[in-house]
Amino acid sequence: MISGFESLRVAAVATFVILLIAEPLLAWLMRLCGFYAIVEEGTCHVYILFGRVISILTEPGLYFLWLRMGPLALIVNWFGTRHILDMLLDQRYLRSLPVNSEEGAPMGIGVWYEMGISDPVAYLFQNVDPQGSLAANLSSATVRTLSNMPLADMLQTRRAMSQAVRHEVSPKASEWGYQLGSIYIRKVHFCDHVMIKLTFRTLFRSSKGFLGKLSERTPSVVRIWAI
Repeated sequence: MISGFESLRVAAVATFVILLIAEPLLAWLMRLCGFYAIVEEGTCHVYILFGRVISILTEPGLYFLWLRMGPLALIVNWFGTRHILDMLLDQRYLRSLPVNSEEGAPMGIGVWYEMGISDPVAYLFQNVDPQGSLAANLSSATVRTLSNMPLADMLQTRRAMSQAVRHEVSPKASEWGYQLGSIYIRKVHFCDHVMIKLTFRTLFRSSKGFLGKLSERTPSVVRIWAI
């Protein structure tokens, strides 16, 4: 009875050691030798060997690299490079880009945009810093496209402004392996504090005159006096 219990305990300890240490170690050695690879959802694996792209895995799942690469799968992890790219849609916001209106008023433009990798090879090889270059290109395109617009149009036609900026940036983004999603001019504001004070003063005077005329017609309206 005791010997049976001892053998059961030894078997349990051996199973625990195998599952805890041996199995992960064996899986790591198999991946290192290029036997298989697991591509998670929203990612892409690009295998490069001797400066040449030999395989691109874009769909999530389990891949047996020997069936896709042949004997090169044995050395790709030793002499090559595997790039894991995030293919999910990313969102960025550029705050207060300086733009001058046609009247000379200094304005700030806030641009919100979506982007995602569409071509992994172009993303890796066409530009050293594709994210920074895209942000810089979008910033310069916003300033170049929206400068010297009438102030009234700049405050009212944000949809048309967004489409104009997207049309300007999309070709270069595609060249760098990106696909632009939505681009939206989220905020248009005055940058000069003096201009802000003058605008609020003008609005207050116009509203005061309107309320004065309204109170003459309707005596029950409460008069608002300037401070």
